[in-house]
Amino acid sequence: MAKKKQRQARAEKRTHMFRGKTLEELKTLNVRESAKFMKSRSRRSVLRTFGTIEKFIKRCDKKLAKNKKLKTHQRDIVIVPQLVGLTIGVHNGRNFQEVPITVEMIGHRLGEFSQTRAKATHTSMGIGATKSSKAKKK
Repeated sequence: MAKKKQRQARAEKRTHMFRGKTLEELKTLNVRESAKFMKSRSRRSVLRTFGTIEKFIKRCDKKLAKNKKLKTHQRDIVIVPQLVGLTIGVHNGRNFQEVPITVEMIGHRLGEFSQTRAKATHTSMGIGATKSSKAKKK
């Protein structure tokens, strides 16, 4: 039990870092300034579409003030530090999947965490699927 408590204490001391900056430092930056710490593909996307990302953040703030769930169809929004800690329902074509945003997700898109294709589940073979199942039993 003592080792478990020590591990928990170490985990609490650790602060989440992203490219040498703490989460609190990143949250103080605006969307364009936080783009400087992302990889090139997501940085270019954020700098081109920073207006829509800022609108999305404002909409999230309004919904949270009214204690409503956050839902979106915008799967191409790049995750910025201001969204960390939120749980957003991302539409996958059929329903909204709840996606909790963490520090490791910064720079990725919302759609990456809401899978659109389900794993195929096959049932057992039906009548006529094989030669032996075509023969009628007496």
